[in-house]
Amino acid sequence: MLFDHVSPAALDVTGTHELTNREEKPMKEVVLRDLFERYIAALNSHDFEHLSEFMHDDMIVNGQPMTREQMVTVLEGHVEAVPDLIWRPQDLAIDGDRVAARFFNKGTPVKEWLGSPPSGATVEYVEHVFHKIRDGRFIEQNFLLDALAIQQQLNACR
Repeated sequence: MLFDHVSPAALDVTGTHELTNREEKPMKEVVLRDLFERYIAALNSHDFEHLSEFMHDDMIVNGQPMTREQMVTVLEGHVEAVPDLIWRPQDLAIDGDRVAARFFNKGTPVKEWLGSPPSGATVEYVEHVFHKIRDGRFIEQNFLLDALAIQQQLNACR
């Protein structure tokens, strides 16, 4: 068949399946976008008590098992080292139960952070984060940040 790589629903000339997808997909996207925006607001206000509400008790973070408490402790450690740290999402993509974001983050370390001592410099760096959501909470998180850019910015002020 000429369109064997296309799902049968895409070939539905009645439009009923496509209309159903249009109605369902945006609603789920709205819910996931709202969840993510509330999470970022709690993160940026350093509201660690409420951050745990967005996470399952047991998660997978960068391929490793981690409890909710451990994840919150990691985030608290970042903010302890960089008290003015702010996560600024620039791009957001939602696909099914997954949310991907590209951030441009900014902060001034006052303690050793990511292996570099503080220098008084404010650093800006890119971070990519991928969340998998189950039952309205993060069950999996994978992130990659530009630690080299952070180190270079801190070392440039020495």
